[in-house]
Amino acid sequence: MAEREPVYTTGIWLVNPGREEEFIAAWKEFAEWTSRLGGGSLEVLLLQDAEQPQRFVSVGPWKDVPDIRAWRNTPEFGAFMQRAKELCSDIRPAIMKPVVRIGERS
Repeated sequence: MAEREPVYTTGIWLVNPGREEEFIAAWKEFAEWTSRLGGGSLEVLLLQDAEQPQRFVSVGPWKDVPDIRAWRNTPEFGAFMQRAKELCSDIRPAIMKPVVRIGERS
């Protein structure tokens, strides 16, 4: 039987000038909490744009969409998003599904 493809959460974060380190610290703390939660989150990654250092992209696979929705309904998620709104001028979250995969799956 084929293994079910994970779904991914992504976020594009445009951080206010001079708040990058504060955002990274807040995001890391929230991501560590998410990992300890033990829900469907498999891993998470935060990327910073090398040419536009105020732009970040987060991405992480999840077991399924219901796990993502449960995570998004926690008070901790709401508190983090409120903090992120103080640090960012634009936030674009999404739930994505794979449509093409090239190369080996790790």
